[in-house]
Amino acid sequence: MKISIDIDCTPEEARTFLGLPDVKPMQDAMMQEIQNRMMSSLSAMEPEALFKTWLPVGVQGWEQMQKAFWSQMSRAAQGGSSSKSKE
Repeated sequence: MKISIDIDCTPEEARTFLGLPDVKPMQDAMMQEIQNRMMSSLSAMEPEALFKTWLPVGVQGWEQMQKAFWSQMSRAAQGGSSSKSKE
């Protein structure tokens, strides 16, 4: 013997019938909070903000790094470091 019952109701009607709470207001508030956080984090993805984050000193720091690189390369090209030439 096989018995089947089909119930045609909306999710809200089923929730009410089963005594479950209505979580729609909480879901709406959470979705709004998620949207606000995503929008605020998108502003950090702007090129100018990324540049400031990656290079806080800016162009001056980049120039210092280049000078250090070239001084190391010129010492290596001369055949040794400055500590060997002092000995």
